[in-house]
Amino acid sequence: MIRMRDLRKDFSVRVPAGRLRREKRLVSAVDGVSLTIEPGEMVGYIGPNGAGKSTTLKMLTGVLSPTSGEVSVFGLTPVPQRTRLALRIGVVFGQRSQLWWDLPLRESFRLLRHVYQVPPAEHEQRLRRCREMLDLDAFLDTPVRQLSLGQRMRGEITAALLHGPKVLFLDEPTIGLDVVSKQAVRSFLAELGATGAVTVVLTTHDLADIERLCDRLVVIDHGRVVHDGTIEALHARYGSRRSLVVDLDSPLPAGFVLPGTSVAGVEADGHRVTFALDETSAAAAVAGLVAVASVRDLSVVEPDIEDVVARLYRAG
Repeated sequence: MIRMRDLRKDFSVRVPAGRLRREKRLVSAVDGVSLTIEPGEMVGYIGPNGAGKSTTLKMLTGVLSPTSGEVSVFGLTPVPQRTRLALRIGVVFGQRSQLWWDLPLRESFRLLRHVYQVPPAEHEQRLRRCREMLDLDAFLDTPVRQLSLGQRMRGEITAALLHGPKVLFLDEPTIGLDVVSKQAVRSFLAELGATGAVTVVLTTHDLADIERLCDRLVVIDHGRVVHDGTIEALHARYGSRRSLVVDLDSPLPAGFVLPGTSVAGVEADGHRVTFALDETSAAAAVAGLVAVASVRDLSVVEPDIEDVVARLYRAG
């Protein structure tokens, strides 16, 4: 569905070279990215600010021409075949709108039907599904300029899907949304991804989106891919471990060692202890603990993906 080989995008910028002089310098926003994305995949594409995420999406959609390398979507080269490609992809950029600012949302959808020449029955069927899943009916007749950010983003996602694209590019779709709107967008995208009918490439700084929606995670830093795989593989690669938090009736004996774990923290005068599960399961750790201590309560804490990704960036 999507192929990139040694994809590169350089920009020429002017930087100070003295009090009155500036010189040109070449900056690589994308530096040799090679990826293949299969039909039906939902891929999280993440990285720090300036890593090259949005630049990659703009090359995939035909907005920017690559400096070098190869890129194809549906076998089409995005820039020279941009018109043909536009009929087969949907795009949502969080800071850009494809809706008509002074028209009611319903009229924007109607105009998009004519732009993409979608048969009325198909348009109505897709719009009905989006209205139900994204709860659009309450503001369909409201001018776009009067919509809240969450309402407008739900409208943007609908607009991107009304012509039946096979690939959906989402750049920060939940940025700045309230909890209700964010939940609505995530639920809709989760159901869309579960059908396998649309390939989704999602960039976001909200890692909860990635955990909820994406089976595959691509991390880019300084224009280069530093991880391509599952979230579980990322945890394994960077030594993420689950933790066992136990509340005890009395502190553990001095020098106590629980096999396969290490003590990550002690609180409340020794009555709460956190064990990192290094080389054992939670069940084995609990069994070993209750044999020597009176346990009042316990919980298993999954590793925090934000902490893992932050460590990955620092390592890069």
